[in-house]
Amino acid sequence: MYYILFYKTVADYMERRTAYRAEHLAHAQNFQQNGHLVMAGALADPADGAVLIFKGDSPEVARKFALNDPYVKNGLITGWEVREWTVVIQ
Repeated sequence: MYYILFYKTVADYMERRTAYRAEHLAHAQNFQQNGHLVMAGALADPADGAVLIFKGDSPEVARKFALNDPYVKNGLITGWEVREWTVVIQ
């Protein structure tokens, strides 16, 4: 099953993320290497959120990612939500 993690970012996200970017990317690469994170990226114009797609047996893998993400821990994310995604074409 697939799960989408939606992030809502602070207004000055682009400026503030620099301090935590390397740690955030290492966190994401760990989830990608273990086969859970399929793809991820920030939304553009405006840069007010991000979308991360996970593959797993339950939404817990995406929740675990968010709860341990340096961006979340350091206040760059104002809110997040995990939604199950029914994929019909792959």
